[in-house]
Amino acid sequence: MELITQYFSDLTPKQFQQFAQLDALYQLWNAKINVISRKDIDGFYERHVLHSLGIAKIMPFLDGTTVLDVGTGGGFPGIPLAILYPNVRFTLIDSIGKKIKVVEEVAQALGLKNVVAIHCRAEQLPQKFDFIVSRAVTRLAEFCSWTENSINHQSKNALKNGILYLKGGDLTQELEEANQKTVVYPLKDIYATEFFETKVVVYVPRKIWFGSV
Repeated sequence: MELITQYFSDLTPKQFQQFAQLDALYQLWNAKINVISRKDIDGFYERHVLHSLGIAKIMPFLDGTTVLDVGTGGGFPGIPLAILYPNVRFTLIDSIGKKIKVVEEVAQALGLKNVVAIHCRAEQLPQKFDFIVSRAVTRLAEFCSWTENSINHQSKNALKNGILYLKGGDLTQELEEANQKTVVYPLKDIYATEFFETKVVVYVPRKIWFGSV
């Protein structure tokens, strides 16, 4: 928790309590359904919670924003972001039902009223959202093809609607094959720990696909 409060010092008492609950909740559910590797569970707040919140350092969502978390797994980045932004509506989806069960149970235990968890693929959702978030579920080109029809036209946040994608490593080839105009935000410029040395947030604005909005 010290890492969280170091970089997010304005948490309300309720948010602090919710973040503090996360470790025990995921320890419990990970023992039943393996959603986090043993190595990563040991660095839970750095590798999962703080990593997810890297998106918030790039895009502080306005109240009323709608966000879709694709391939959420056990709830990342969606659950930490939903704690930080209680007035933003989050839809968390995954193609594996047991992972969505974990998301539902965690959201209920935390009292998160702004989270909906759905067992489906992005292409199956009829709704549109302001932003699509995810943690490296596939290569960027494929991810764009999955989600290109799921983004609202009208933008109201500081960044235009689009994708905010947590990735790591050398992305040179991946960005080239995606053939999109992207902005890469290195998380090492925000977080001073070794884990984030190669981690980035890739932003792909919607207008690149569809022309001006």
